[in-house]
Amino acid sequence: MPQIRRRQLLSLVMAVLTPGLPARAGEPPRFAERPGVRIAWFAEGSGPPVLMIPSLGRGAEDFDALAGAVAGAGYRAIRLQPRGIAPSTGSLQGLTMDDLAQDAAAVLQANGGGPAVVIGHAFGQRVARTLAAHHPEAVRALIMLAAGGKAPMRPGAREALFASFDPNLPAEDHLEAVRLAFFAEGNDPAVWQDGWHQDVAKAQTAATDAADVATWWRAGGRIPILVVQGLQDAVAPPENGRLLKQAEPDRVELVEIDGAGHALLPEKPDAIARLVVSYLHQVDPAPGR
Repeated sequence: MPQIRRRQLLSLVMAVLTPGLPARAGEPPRFAERPGVRIAWFAEGSGPPVLMIPSLGRGAEDFDALAGAVAGAGYRAIRLQPRGIAPSTGSLQGLTMDDLAQDAAAVLQANGGGPAVVIGHAFGQRVARTLAAHHPEAVRALIMLAAGGKAPMRPGAREALFASFDPNLPAEDHLEAVRLAFFAEGNDPAVWQDGWHQDVAKAQTAATDAADVATWWRAGGRIPILVVQGLQDAVAPPENGRLLKQAEPDRVELVEIDGAGHALLPEKPDAIARLVVSYLHQVDPAPGR
């Protein structure tokens, strides 16, 4: 069990997680469509909607385990597949954060509309915050895993991050880049050996660089937020979560997990599932609770 610094979530962390259901193998995608864009999504369970947006250049499968826990706890777990990662389609040229937020809004609309609790991992939390800022009616609460945006990366982290997407690196060098960028010491990066989409990462990075952080940093300034940070995160150092907590003390719950880096989901799946399900029960109770 990781050592967790609890900030305003002490009672939640102690909650017992309802056993989750495994993600369905071979689950067929469904699609949300708007002009020139077709976004795939995968759903399981029933109840209040929970939308999941993955990390930079990565796909919906990163949320498979968490989706099973969320569905098992009485929610409808919806995993979004970003444009550019099959079977989702849509131009990557001149991509903006608002484009990506509209993709997410379209998926929610295809599920009957909001408001939903939205979970964003790493780059996905930037999209989630943009969605909350531009489409506040669609978002009930945010859960940010590995939240960055203001505090700079640790030395060498940016180089390792982009090397993780280099298909020409020898396998050993690639795995070392993944370890340096995403994983805390002692955690096995081999679980993320695959699943890297370079073209998507480049387009998403360009969208990030073109956006003013101030337009999405406060996530609209209204909804409640859970921030979960790995204390060994080199790409989104824990100072980011502390800055948001300091600026928005009444809205933000902050939890820092020791022994976790930027990957978080594969590094500490049980701790993340406990925190997510406990927070869901707090902000949007499932029927019967």
